[in-house]
Amino acid sequence: MTEPTKQRLQEQNSSAAQKKRLRHAELLLEVTRRMAGYETLDEVLQALVEMTTQEINAERGSLFLNDPDTNELYSRVAQGNIQREIRLLNNSGIAGYVFTTGEALIIQDAYSDNRFNRSIDEQTGFTTRNILCVPIKTVKGEVIGVAQTLNKRNGKFTKQDLTLLEAMTSQGTLALQSAQFIERMKAIRRQEMEFIDVVSEVTADIKLGSLLQKVMGEATRLLNAERSTLFLNDDKTHELWSEVGQGLESMQIRLPNHVGIAGAVFTSGKSINIPYAYADLRFNPAFDKKTGYFTRSILCVPIINKHGKTIGVTQVLNKRGGPFTNEDESRLRAFTAQISIALENAKLFADVQAMKNYNEAMLESMSNGVVTLDEGERIVTCNAAGLRILRTQPQAILQKPAAEFFAGANSWLLDKLKRVGETQQSELTMDASLTIGDEALSVNVTVLPLQSTEKKRIGSMLLIEDISNEKRLKSTMSRYMDPGIADKLVAAGAEMLGGQSVTATVLFSDVRSFTTITEQLGAQGTVALLNEYFTLMVDCIQREEGMLDKFIGDAIMAAFGIPVPHEDDTDRAVRAAVAMMKELHAWNRQRIADGKLPVDIGIGLNTDQVVSGNIGSKKRMDYTIIGDGVNLAARLESACKQYGAHILVSEFTYKQLRGTYYSREMDMVIVKGKTQPVSIYEILDYHNEETYPNLSEALRQFKSGLHYYRQQRWEDAIGTFQEVLKLNPEDKAAKMYVERCDYLRTNPPGNDWDGVWVMESK
Repeated sequence: MTEPTKQRLQEQNSSAAQKKRLRHAELLLEVTRRMAGYETLDEVLQALVEMTTQEINAERGSLFLNDPDTNELYSRVAQGNIQREIRLLNNSGIAGYVFTTGEALIIQDAYSDNRFNRSIDEQTGFTTRNILCVPIKTVKGEVIGVAQTLNKRNGKFTKQDLTLLEAMTSQGTLALQSAQFIERMKAIRRQEMEFIDVVSEVTADIKLGSLLQKVMGEATRLLNAERSTLFLNDDKTHELWSEVGQGLESMQIRLPNHVGIAGAVFTSGKSINIPYAYADLRFNPAFDKKTGYFTRSILCVPIINKHGKTIGVTQVLNKRGGPFTNEDESRLRAFTAQISIALENAKLFADVQAMKNYNEAMLESMSNGVVTLDEGERIVTCNAAGLRILRTQPQAILQKPAAEFFAGANSWLLDKLKRVGETQQSELTMDASLTIGDEALSVNVTVLPLQSTEKKRIGSMLLIEDISNEKRLKSTMSRYMDPGIADKLVAAGAEMLGGQSVTATVLFSDVRSFTTITEQLGAQGTVALLNEYFTLMVDCIQREEGMLDKFIGDAIMAAFGIPVPHEDDTDRAVRAAVAMMKELHAWNRQRIADGKLPVDIGIGLNTDQVVSGNIGSKKRMDYTIIGDGVNLAARLESACKQYGAHILVSEFTYKQLRGTYYSREMDMVIVKGKTQPVSIYEILDYHNEETYPNLSEALRQFKSGLHYYRQQRWEDAIGTFQEVLKLNPEDKAAKMYVERCDYLRTNPPGNDWDGVWVMESK
């Protein structure tokens, strides 16, 4: 080849290269120009794909951008039949390889490359022959996506095609980033506005049930989830509860506030995001089994109030399209932070409403009348009991001035209302008269001031207690018995006072040598002593729920088993008698220390059928008991002096005792006025080692002595009773039996003697 020819060829090649560079430059300028004219990311993507595909002469092109939240490559625009968004993991397929390695690829036979994903071809019906794929890099070298063209129309993709595609995508990178940023800002703005609208709508609801429903619905929608549940903490039961579960029938769920994923979030105050529920040991699949629901992913965040206290948790399940992201967690935390105030307000409203309903129900169920008045003394409310007591209807009393309703004989109430309004101090009037029509009621009235939380007067309240029947009965009965028993009697009805034949244990007690005491003390001293003595003794009786029947001079008559019976009335009577002796000993120690005379008593107990009821005349009635059983108790009290005992009980009482007491059979007697013998027993349970030394051994010896006595073995009996006296020289019963045996030894009673002793005195 000649030199001129070579020179011409070089000039031609140089001219072609310059034209190519010029074309390349113009193309890149065109890319820049067109990209600058678009505002949305979709327009930029579509224009860039069209230009690269056309310039490289390919059948189809795609541009994938990386989604860092889901680690997916997505394409919104593709030529041909595919007009929808495509998403694939950013480490799978040809595109994933180029994205992760940052290395461009030319693949001349797609189906022979293992990295090629055939599924998209199968979905679209398109056949991919060859591929040109390059990474999209920023100025700093960060890979933000990939661009690819498919199926070169004429021949195969070349390195020049690759270089051109890289240059065009690099030129469009700035526009892509700008469009992405603008779109993200618009999305954030749109979400913020939507978020504000949602929060405003939700927080406007004050009813807890409907608020929970709205919150659940919005949480489900905002996070594109299948279901959500909001749990609130119950401070009283330490449980998380929810009235609503999205997608479930209306039901209340309760679980301990430390159990499961919700419990872990509540106790720790930290969010939990679980992409695969069944792989997490904290997840309890039992609820899934119960409902038939399958939980895939879970996002649970705490609900924290303005004081930093965790008041509940919000849990969303199964995000559509993949697991929950960090952005989802941030959005849900922001949402719950905004609605926490509304939740607390709704919860407070529900508590106030529940308290209001409770108070109203309580007022309606009260037996006392409750009337409230406003600051101008106009009647505002009156409960059912108040309407009943005042014999009126709501329309006749409500909104009426107090001066109009409580007029005439009841005007004394107006004076009290005025005084309480001025002093702001409550006033109580007992057993006052309230005239209702032609009827006069006995009432207890309390007038109370009503004040606001700022201590300002807002009105008054009347509490009216009708004591015309039950309260008068209780007042009467309280003179006989413990007020608690009087309450039971009133509840049972006044017919119990009409006369009944019941089994009761009667107690008689009497002061020994009372005449001598009165002579030394004088009238005033005697009254003071009796008042102090009766107070101690009556307390012992009433502690065992016995009924004080009457005082007879210095004697006390009481009964156990009336008017309200108990299963252990006999033991109650014995325990009361023992307590009386113990109280007496303690009282006497103080009296002796003060230089005063001690007091001694005897107590008799008998259990039998008695008649109880209101007995007397029209002018005076007493609730009392009569019958032979009462008389025997009185005889036993008197017999205490003869046997040197303090507590004697009949065999009828002794056989019914359930408890175990220090006791001994004392004798078999026929009391004055009777023909049948009765065994009597002494109760010694009040003694201690000081008051009766060697008690257990003495009781054993006494029992043997009584056995010999009844066999008329007088010598053995005397010897045994003397052994008792060695153990306790103060045992008067043993002394009595020594004297009695000595007499009977001299005056034998005969073979028909049955050991019964006839009492000549009362």
